[in-house]
Amino acid sequence: MKPLVLIYRKCSTCQKALKWLEENNIAYEERPIREENPTVEELAEWHKRSGLPLKRFFNTSGNLYKELQLKDKLAGMSEEEQLKLLATDGMLVKRPLLVTPDYVCPGFKEKEWKDHI
Repeated sequence: MKPLVLIYRKCSTCQKALKWLEENNIAYEERPIREENPTVEELAEWHKRSGLPLKRFFNTSGNLYKELQLKDKLAGMSEEEQLKLLATDGMLVKRPLLVTPDYVCPGFKEKEWKDHI
């Protein structure tokens, strides 16, 4: 099964990740995160599989994150509320987001991707 990579084409980190995949001849399925935002159910499953804190799934350097002042609000929100918020707009989600059957990684970390693809 090909890994799923959720990306935003204008994102330089996403471009770097796609270039790395292509240079390493790794077939993948691409999904535009802005147009096909992850659902609450997908995010909940991916969060569970990742073993990471849910905050790692937020694009903390994004404009929308800052506009919504989420730095101050996330701590007071339940996990369910955070997942619902993430599902409202792909620009809130850390990208690229790598999803394989046994691994999920928000952001491009070459060593981790190499070890899990």
